[in-house]
Amino acid sequence: QVQLVESGGGLVQPGGSLRLSCTASGKSTNWDVMDWYRQAPGSQRELVASIGVSGSTNYADSVKGRFTISRDKSKNMVYLQMNSLKPEDTAVYYCKLASAYYGNDFWGQGTQVTVSS
Repeated sequence: QVQLVESGGGLVQPGGSLRLSCTASGKSTNWDVMDWYRQAPGSQRELVASIGVSGSTNYADSVKGRFTISRDKSKNMVYLQMNSLKPEDTAVYYCKLASAYYGNDFWGQGTQVTVSS
C-alpha cells in the first residue's frame, strides 16, 4: 500500500503564500502520477494541479499563474507552492497518488488552508 501525508496548511491573509508538501511512503514509484485536489465546504472535490511522470503539469484555470506543482522523486514528495492566495482558495487540500504498481488511487488525509483577513 501507499501512505500519503500532507503538511503546510494554515491560516494566511489574502495575497499571502503557502507551500504544501505531500510525502509518499510504501510502494510508491517514479511512475506514479501525483495530484493536488481541494474541497471547500459544500462543494465537490476539484483537481487543482497535476504532475506527470515526465514532469508535465496541468492546472485548474482558477489557479493558473498563482500555484506551482513540483516533485522530488528522490524523496517521494510533491509540493504545491501557492502564491497570491484568495479567500476562494480556502479549502481542505488533498494529495492523490495514482499508483502504477497497484493500478488504483491513494489519498492523503488533507490539510486545511484558510485565506482570511
